[in-house]
Amino acid sequence: MSRGPFRASILLLAYRMEKTLRQALDGALAQTVPCEIIVSDDGSGDGSLAIAQQIAASYSGPHRLIVRANEQNQGLCRHINTVSKLATGEIFVFMAADDVSYPQRVAKLLAAFDAHPDAYAVGSAVDEIDAEDRSLRRGAWYLESPMDQRKLLHLGKFVTLLGASMAVRRELLDELPPLSGLVEDNMLTLRASLFGRIYCLEQSLLGYRRHDANLGGTVFVRTGPSRSARRQRYERTIRMYREIADDHERCLQALPQLAAERRHLGEQIVSMYRIEADGREAVLALPKRRWLHPIWQGLKHPGLRRKSFERALKLAIPRRWLLS
Repeated sequence: MSRGPFRASILLLAYRMEKTLRQALDGALAQTVPCEIIVSDDGSGDGSLAIAQQIAASYSGPHRLIVRANEQNQGLCRHINTVSKLATGEIFVFMAADDVSYPQRVAKLLAAFDAHPDAYAVGSAVDEIDAEDRSLRRGAWYLESPMDQRKLLHLGKFVTLLGASMAVRRELLDELPPLSGLVEDNMLTLRASLFGRIYCLEQSLLGYRRHDANLGGTVFVRTGPSRSARRQRYERTIRMYREIADDHERCLQALPQLAAERRHLGEQIVSMYRIEADGREAVLALPKRRWLHPIWQGLKHPGLRRKSFERALKLAIPRRWLLS
């Protein structure tokens, strides 16, 4: 339930985004539904905070505009925890300071929550743009919809709503442990599956900026020598999968009243992420005989059979080829 006059709270999070923050904030202020807009700078040390303060000082529209900053950098997940405690809306709409939300975005997301009472997270497709606003790809990042625990488990992929497109019910942060880790997308998607379903709108509702400084580039490094880049991607993915498993396990522990079937499916999802992390770590660093245990565990798991079969075939391939 909303604790204030605005149903939706926009969490516009910035870290060293002084070049794009003004455009992102313009997109937030252009929303056709009155919102609470919290612009929060994560200890950037650049001009982001001053830009937001300048805009706020002259703003007199239908939205409630709040500008704040962390004294020290917290990282994305801790930053979300901090700002969510300040928000009063029933629905949290995430906006990144390097993206551009279209004016109807919040209205469309709220309509989706109204149309689907079982929705706990709603996202959308996005239009990818580059640093100069040039179009790269339209209608990207659509997630099959609706999504629930069973689909998440049996797809054989570690799918998620794109965090930049996401809106969630506040229960995912109020009633569950604080987020902790590198990225929020999978964690929030999985949290939503414990309460209800996940929906994704086919219509693009924002311009999603792709550039060297955004989080996807940090987590999934693609620059540098191919073998080195692939090793870094493996290492970061292993860490991310374990953080996601840890988060979901904490959530299950925080919900003693959860229905037995949902709990069982949640536990299977936790094990899916852990087994895949172990399998990737084995490929990266362990003798091939040590690959056998995670492969066998994966072959027995409903969400990992295909991946584990493919990994078993790689036993015949030299490791240097896998990382080249």
